[in-house]
Amino acid sequence: MSIGDLFALFAPGWLDILEILIVAALLYRILLFIQRTRAMQILLGGLLIAAIYAAARLLGLDLMRSIMDAVFQYGAIAALVVFQPEIRSTLARLGQARMLQLFSRLEESQVVEEIAGAAERLSSMKIGALVAMEGEVGLDEYAQTGNRLQARVSREILVAIFTPKSPLHDGAVIVSGDTIKAAGAILPLNRAPVPDRTLGTRHRAAIGLSEETDAVVVVVSEETGRISVASRGMLRKGVDGAGLREAIAGAGPRPTGNREPAGSAGRALARALRLP
Repeated sequence: MSIGDLFALFAPGWLDILEILIVAALLYRILLFIQRTRAMQILLGGLLIAAIYAAARLLGLDLMRSIMDAVFQYGAIAALVVFQPEIRSTLARLGQARMLQLFSRLEESQVVEEIAGAAERLSSMKIGALVAMEGEVGLDEYAQTGNRLQARVSREILVAIFTPKSPLHDGAVIVSGDTIKAAGAILPLNRAPVPDRTLGTRHRAAIGLSEETDAVVVVVSEETGRISVASRGMLRKGVDGAGLREAIAGAGPRPTGNREPAGSAGRALARALRLP
């Protein structure tokens, strides 16, 4: 190899740089996609096994290396069998990605109108309701406490869910994008004391969820029909139609620079560091 060829390795062309950026972007999107799923645990487990194998080869541990060779030889087939539900779920979620369904998803303004319209209709009938709109921090752990749904957001469905004597009316509805993920979910109550003694369990649950996540929660009072919105640990009571639509439109993932770590450990760290 000549000196010119050696220097060429450290002077990539624009196509090489473009390829590196594309691969980095794909890896980044994949990590974001799996960070709130069990696939992340599978990935970490695979990395741990690879680290053990590398250490065995480096230290000359023949028995350990033989065992790891057998694991790698049959591990791929075993992983396909054991993690078949997770793989199927991941592929299904990939098919539902925003970029692949850009033209089939509801417009954001339509989602806002559907949720706001449902809240206003429930308010006029004095029917209690609790709707949590997912932000950057996932609400899967709370969705698991309720009944899983995969329904497009519509005011008719929301009104039907919260209608008294409905099987799912007692609990919260969790909305992610334009999809109702769960109904009848249990939300955490607020930890700090609330000066207003008139606030019921729904309002305290709304405040509690907004303290732990970046979700925006809409509450309809069963006693007064008043609509309130909880966000960042604060509760705005008696919001009008314009304020309600503005709050709902502000829900959803924020830009990357303001992203809060996902998971309970990440939220605790964020609160300890007083992250926004």
